[in-house]
Amino acid sequence: MAEKGKLIGIGVGPGDSELLTLKAAKILETVPVVCSPKSSKEKESIALSIVRPLLEERKDYKRLMVVEPIFPMTEDKEELNICWDRAAFLVSSYLDSGRDVAFITLGDPSIFSTFSYVQERLKEKYTVETVPGITSFTACASAINESLVEQNQVLTIVPKIDDRLDDILEYSDSVVLMKASRNTKELEQSIESKNREKKIYSVENCTQENEKVIKGFSEDKPYLTTTIVKFEE
Repeated sequence: MAEKGKLIGIGVGPGDSELLTLKAAKILETVPVVCSPKSSKEKESIALSIVRPLLEERKDYKRLMVVEPIFPMTEDKEELNICWDRAAFLVSSYLDSGRDVAFITLGDPSIFSTFSYVQERLKEKYTVETVPGITSFTACASAINESLVEQNQVLTIVPKIDDRLDDILEYSDSVVLMKASRNTKELEQSIESKNREKKIYSVENCTQENEKVIKGFSEDKPYLTTTIVKFEE
């Protein structure tokens, strides 16, 4: 019986292909299967667009297997579980044949990553390795030329706003609003009205050719928008 392949979750960073780690690049130069989820059949995976220049340099590029399971942009847990189960089954079929699979994901595999759902389903059956990547918010801090936190300051990463917001703003020194395209005017006004000195920056399409750094909140709010709020003592 053939030895099972290894599942490798690879963080490909925020957008610039040059920000791939050396380890990620080394694996992607030889791995026989790349799994790149996308939100719909019509859209190309952003993660795949980041690594494509590297993949196209491979001598065996035409033989490389690229699989693209659909992970729709929905909050319906039942539908998502079905999609994650399908993706895990698809990946396992390649692992069972003895082929390693690189599952690529934006940023880092351990932070709000689609990889984590497949990892959880397969880690008891297969060898799983994760390769960390540069996160969007650390790349954004570089873009605005500011540190995120210093000394004993507290950094809070917020994927979605809910009724915990007031406490978050009260006890955090820096707040990163992920997926800031979801920001509402009410949310922005709530942050701006807090009686604390603060700096607010938004970065659209960080590290990409159309990167845009804004003081304050983004008006256009493209999908890849991150907002950093730095409170000052």
